Amino acid sequence: MTNASRTASRVSGGKRSSLKKRLDALHRTCNYTARIEGDPIEFPHRYRNPRDIEIAGLIAAVLAYGRVDLFKAVVERILLQMGESPAAFLSRFSLKRDTKRFGGIYYRFNTTDDIVLLLQVLHLLLKKHGSIEHAVARHLQATDETVGPALAACIDEIHLLAKKNGAVSRGFAQFFPSPASGSACKRLNLYLRWMVRADAPDFGIWKSIRPDQLVIPLDLHISRIGRCFGLTARKSDDWKTAVEITESLKQFEPADPLKYDFALCHLGITQECHVTKCRICKFRSTV
Repeated sequence: MTNASRTASRVSGGKRSSLKKRLDALHRTCNYTARIEGDPIEFPHRYRNPRDIEIAGLIAAVLAYGRVDLFKAVVERILLQMGESPAAFLSRFSLKRDTKRFGGIYYRFNTTDDIVLLLQVLHLLLKKHGSIEHAVARHLQATDETVGPALAACIDEIHLLAKKNGAVSRGFAQFFPSPASGSACKRLNLYLRWMVRADAPDFGIWKSIRPDQLVIPLDLHISRIGRCFGLTARKSDDWKTAVEITESLKQFEPADPLKYDFALCHLGITQECHVTKCRICKFRSTV
């Protein structure tokens, strides 16, 4: 039995049934339309073409850290320069011709050069594989319990392409952490959730990865709620903890464990989850 399974087994019987009812109610009553605004998923929701959705989504996801108003402004500027179709822009991207478009655009750890290299690498991935989906899924086996191995292999390919096309800085590496190094890969798992799950607010445009292979995007809110609900006993916020919480959630939705992710995360974002006042939490009686 895995550590995740041992943790999951502790949420059992009446508590499991009660918690599932609360989780289902939270999912059912979450106003996804209203909460999309202010969430980075709002950027890919502006597009209809699946290839535009996956490109806009990846750019938004890798920059989705820090203050929402700050990273949103940077994503806005990048997408504005890419025009109506981000996928079409990347298909004809040229360092010589297009670098100047992004002059002065930077964000925290990520310089203008990092952002331009990101676009160049995405251009090369699309040229080689046709889509970001194929770039990831080509490494995935049907027997893989999680997308972790495929994600790690795809990130290795991305770093190799980057090294061949520019100086790979700490800022560029920050775009693409790897589960192989133990990172929780919160932003990349968030992106995969958007692309794979078909239920609101996600898109379900990727068909070659199963929802049950996804791993929860582990951030401060999910890790705190996960420990409160007994979904994990781990103390560190790393890949193993993300997998453990995901495995625990499979008790409630085996085929779609990330069903509750958006609503749970927004409990923390909206401060409905009180970090220092668990006794007033509306879920407290179920855990």
